[in-house]
Amino acid sequence: MNPVEHETLSKIEVLAGLESLVVELMASHEAKRVLWFPTELLQAPPGEDPDRHLKALRERARGISDPARVALALNLLTEEGLPHFHRLLAVYLGTDSIWAKWNNLWTAEEDRHGAILHDYTRDAGVFDPVVIEKMQFEYIKAGFEPEWDRDPYRVFVYTSLQERATQVSHANTGKFASQYEPMIGTVLANVAKEEARHYTFYRSVFKAVIERDPNQGLVAASKIMPAIDMPGVNMPHFRELADVVRRAGIYGPRDYLSIVQELIKYWSIESLGGLNDLGRMAQEKIMGIPARLERIADIMEKKTKPKSFAFDVVFNRVFAME
Repeated sequence: MNPVEHETLSKIEVLAGLESLVVELMASHEAKRVLWFPTELLQAPPGEDPDRHLKALRERARGISDPARVALALNLLTEEGLPHFHRLLAVYLGTDSIWAKWNNLWTAEEDRHGAILHDYTRDAGVFDPVVIEKMQFEYIKAGFEPEWDRDPYRVFVYTSLQERATQVSHANTGKFASQYEPMIGTVLANVAKEEARHYTFYRSVFKAVIERDPNQGLVAASKIMPAIDMPGVNMPHFRELADVVRRAGIYGPRDYLSIVQELIKYWSIESLGGLNDLGRMAQEKIMGIPARLERIADIMEKKTKPKSFAFDVVFNRVFAME
């Protein structure tokens, strides 16, 4: 057995030892969850005419700004990338253990996020419906292959970061878009709350990993935490869409910096002791990440100049942003 195979086997053994914890975390997750469904949130209240309800929604939604529509497009397409993530979790965590049960539960919950955003934006007339569906098709077709090197530890680092980032993006988009149309605020608040619970699960699992295998856990974290590709990175016009979202103050480098700082503290990375050389080097690298992210945010903000955008998905209207 070569060193890489031995390392992978040792990680699988650590994860196998966490199965009782996963059972507890899943039970806690489901006990605290309020399970909602898209139709329940979007349908007309009892006694209200459905056609009048839909017409009023469309009228209110006309006030949603184009930057807010772009944010909604990015959030919707990110959620529609669920097949990529179900596959990745199955590949890295297996299909015949408690991890598979979690993956199936997580997938069932996440599937509603794309569904409600698709239904809401169609009902409200937020996008050109054909364009958004073509973007979704191209995104799924493009695939998503992050640089995890079949490392199960990195799965939990990435999912911790990504779930928190998604939570922040949904919550801030809801606040931004609901200035004119309050229902989208309700929709995205529900989605964000569920992302927060998923974040709690993943960060708790990795905390247990790092307590049992601190050296390899820190090495895994040091590979992922400097920067993550959001799952939508392969979708059409991702960089331009993300630039609009950053300029709108919804999600950008400083939000990622805050997430990294939060997880460094939660995982007690600075105070971990008894490390070998690799572990100490990874610890030092991780503790230097916030300063690097701060510099990147400063540079990006200084380089940002007013710019005009136009996207087919939001009817190709030209809008300017600082």
